[in-house]
Amino acid sequence: MGPYQVLSVLGAGGMAEVYRARDTRLGREVALKVVNAAFATDPELVQRFEQEARVAGALRHPNLVALYDVGRYEGVPYFVTELLEGESLRHRLARGPVPFNTALEWGIQLARGLAAAHARGVIHRDVKPDNVFVGGDGQVKLLDFGIAKLAEARERFGPRGLMDATVAPGGSATRTGAALGTPGYMSPEQVRGEPLDARSDLFSLGAVLHELLSGTRAFPVASSGSPRARTCRTRRGCSGWTSERGRSWRSGGSAHPMRPEQWRWSRCR
Repeated sequence: MGPYQVLSVLGAGGMAEVYRARDTRLGREVALKVVNAAFATDPELVQRFEQEARVAGALRHPNLVALYDVGRYEGVPYFVTELLEGESLRHRLARGPVPFNTALEWGIQLARGLAAAHARGVIHRDVKPDNVFVGGDGQVKLLDFGIAKLAEARERFGPRGLMDATVAPGGSATRTGAALGTPGYMSPEQVRGEPLDARSDLFSLGAVLHELLSGTRAFPVASSGSPRARTCRTRRGCSGWTSERGRSWRSGGSAHPMRPEQWRWSRCR
């Protein structure tokens, strides 16, 4: 594929395949991500793929995967990133919870990576163990900016932006259509299809940290249509809200008035 010699398959997703490849010009091994041939003519998926490349190319941080190159081969878009050796956080969690000190260190690294993205106006929108890679040296990196969105974009397009998509009802894969993300990790405002800012990613990071320490998901939902997900769509279904005139948050026996921009959810029953 151009200057890249494909060595083996690393993985495949709904819209792309990832290969271990060698850059014959520099003599180094890289990860080559290519749009699945079946979707190469789908403009929406190709746009999402190219969006991931643009976002990754704009970000530089030790806890974010580094982009090396972009291009097309026989009309099919691809991009090239650093080759990571290790395993996804999802695979690590299959062996049980992570020791506290390790979880703390990984959480700090992920927070730093997100802070770097947020500083550039980028909201990831799909922070989950599947998109976190743990290197053999203990360094973690946040992957897959395929549904990331510039925070400024919502100013122009509103809650239903150009990159909005739909959550598939049968699993944790992120797919194209209306409310974008992965059930169980999306913030309540993301489930509701409302405008997002960096705090939505922090909610998702909190869900990942819970899973790191406990070995179980904070919100074990299977789909956006599940009762728990539906609960997250209504404020009165989430703990902490009072039914008194005006909204307030109960803490320590007293109620604290909150402005609309401060509305958050503690947990869904």
